[in-house]
Amino acid sequence: MTERLTQLAYADLPETVRPLADDILKISSAALGGPYNALLRSPEMARRCFDHLDYLRFKTSVNKRLNEFAILIQARISNAQFEWWAHEPIARKAGLSDAVMRDLQNCQRPQHMQADERLVYDYCVQLSLNHRVPDALWHEAVTQMGEQAMIDLTVLSGTYVMVSMLLNATQVGIPQGGAEPLVVMDPTEIRQRLLA
Repeated sequence: MTERLTQLAYADLPETVRPLADDILKISSAALGGPYNALLRSPEMARRCFDHLDYLRFKTSVNKRLNEFAILIQARISNAQFEWWAHEPIARKAGLSDAVMRDLQNCQRPQHMQADERLVYDYCVQLSLNHRVPDALWHEAVTQMGEQAMIDLTVLSGTYVMVSMLLNATQVGIPQGGAEPLVVMDPTEIRQRLLA
């Protein structure tokens, strides 16, 4: 797979865009790569997306382990190689178990989830694959996590659908030397396996 956009260099960015690039470089494990390479081609949108992502990644009401789990769920559903590569180590550091990540990576419902992980899995998979959440699941989630957390989680899931689409449309691959973590699967098979 050949990436569709050449990598932007900091030195080639207009002076007006460099403050945004500086902000990106403070938090991005991929420097100006990954989704930022594409987003910087539309600087005004890139600034708005960056601020949005800053909240969802670092200021959300959802704890880091569950937040990163939700991002990995979107990466698996979308076959987003770079997204998985970038977020798996962050999820591990936040306390998500390797067993849960391996099952998800293999497109299987994780067997050894904690209760809050099971709730996030069911919610994100239902929302992403069916575009709806059953009443019982919604009420359980709100009761366990609160309304703000469920709104934040919903917006996070939708945002990482967008990030996955951007990465896949521009064919962003895994950096040199990184192993390809996901077997690319047909969306119908992903749906059947994750909803099982």
